[in-house]
Amino acid sequence: MSTPAERLWWQNGTIYQIYPRSFQDTDGDGVGDLNGILSRLDYLVDLGVAAVWLSPIYPSPMADFGYDVADYTGVDPIFGTVPDIEALIAAAHTRGLKFILDFVPNHSSDQHPWFLESRASRTNPKRDWYLWRDPAADGGPPNNWRSNFGGPAWTFDGATGQFFYHSFLPEQPDLNWRNPEVKAAIYDAMRFWLDRGVDGFRMDVIWMLIKDDQFRPNPPNPEWQPGSSSFGSILPLYTADRPETHAIVAEMREVMNAYTDRLLIGEIYLPLDRLVTYYGATAQRADENVTDKATNSLHGADMPFNFHLILSPWNAATLAALIVQYEALLPPGAWPNWVLGNHDQSRLASRLGEAQARVAALVLLTLRGTPTLYYGDELGMLDGIIAPEEVQDPAEKRQPGIGQGRDPERTPMLWDSSPNAGFTTGTPWLPITSGSPEQSSVATQTAQARSILSLYRRLLALRRRHPALHAGAIAEVRADGGVLRYERHSSDDANPERLLILANLTADLETTQVPPSRVLLTTLLDGDGGLCEGPFTLEAGEGVLLELL
Repeated sequence: MSTPAERLWWQNGTIYQIYPRSFQDTDGDGVGDLNGILSRLDYLVDLGVAAVWLSPIYPSPMADFGYDVADYTGVDPIFGTVPDIEALIAAAHTRGLKFILDFVPNHSSDQHPWFLESRASRTNPKRDWYLWRDPAADGGPPNNWRSNFGGPAWTFDGATGQFFYHSFLPEQPDLNWRNPEVKAAIYDAMRFWLDRGVDGFRMDVIWMLIKDDQFRPNPPNPEWQPGSSSFGSILPLYTADRPETHAIVAEMREVMNAYTDRLLIGEIYLPLDRLVTYYGATAQRADENVTDKATNSLHGADMPFNFHLILSPWNAATLAALIVQYEALLPPGAWPNWVLGNHDQSRLASRLGEAQARVAALVLLTLRGTPTLYYGDELGMLDGIIAPEEVQDPAEKRQPGIGQGRDPERTPMLWDSSPNAGFTTGTPWLPITSGSPEQSSVATQTAQARSILSLYRRLLALRRRHPALHAGAIAEVRADGGVLRYERHSSDDANPERLLILANLTADLETTQVPPSRVLLTTLLDGDGGLCEGPFTLEAGEGVLLELL
């Protein structure tokens, strides 16, 4: 195993995701902005993360709040300007933070100049930059492909007499990644940001870039139940995870490899055996001359995002099996990663409850690999309560009442006890979330020695301090009743380190056996330094980090 000095920054550190609309507003319009993020960088340094990742900030009509990009090399005025983001990147670097941008390569806005040209006529040079098809024999959509946001994935354009394809909203037409001019334009946009010091990209829905070239209909999903999203009524066999996608990811990796120490993350919701193929093992090579500076064996995404901690039932047996399976499936040279919250998923504390949110912090920050935090999870923030008239999310508006809405996990950050929790002096774009003591503000929790924010700060400090946690191996992963347990081992012969993690994932007392150990931390933030051996009882929803003696 490599030493910390040989390891890349994204292997040693923790990533922190910011949803810019909701982090900090400085101009009083109720929407967060780049200057607001700049004003809060010291909070991130104190928290102990290594990198900040921003959801999209590009010019956009905001049909899907920035995931409908109208200019890949600009900044929407609601967030600021290109000089503002350049200043933010520089300020982050001055503080030792890396800077990651969300990038949306699958689709653009229907107001992007590329699409406006594409729909101008069937003979326009950019017609083939998007996916256009003639109507079916009955005049309807070309096939049964469905939008992720409900309804058909095809919208008819009366002016040119054809349908265009959109994986999401009609305002988000999909780019044609079989067209080399599209690829060249996107890679140029990537270089625009890399030249300005961006340290990496999180590529949105990267597994959906290529669609079947024969436009075959997707098969029905026999497990679909009426009342759930209509997208699930078919299996996306021909619209996602196509074999050709891997060659595109390899090309993106080559763009990144022309720069020093840049990170390529892929958003991928797939079973583990398919997820790990996006590391780009040799079997998927498009060009045998492609090499990866970090591993010399992989040519795909550095980190295909692993969301399975979010998607799996929260119990010891399931998670132990998940960890073992994931580790076994990783190709040689691949670096693992774990995610427990993001802008598309219900808040961690709402999914698991406040006690388990503390245990989840321990698990996320002690597993092998790079963890990603979602803003506010370190405060135990809960899903916001969004009244029908306050709904902003198009996913909820298109399919109301079936749990598709993402507004609850996007409510503004809670900074202090001032009006609007210190987020804005105006009217916030989403309501400020109020709730339990664990959901109090940064200012309040900073003053509380045993708050969940204090727990996150302690865990992140321990992760940086102990090689076994940020660079070591994982071993002895198993469930003992309701307790998830595993060990982390450093490989430094001069300073060997063996740590044991115990996580009670139940609402009951659980007892497990431990070898001679010293308590480094409990999720209740009590009992540090105590010695233990033999039967060890964990309170309901308690986790501990032990140093094996």
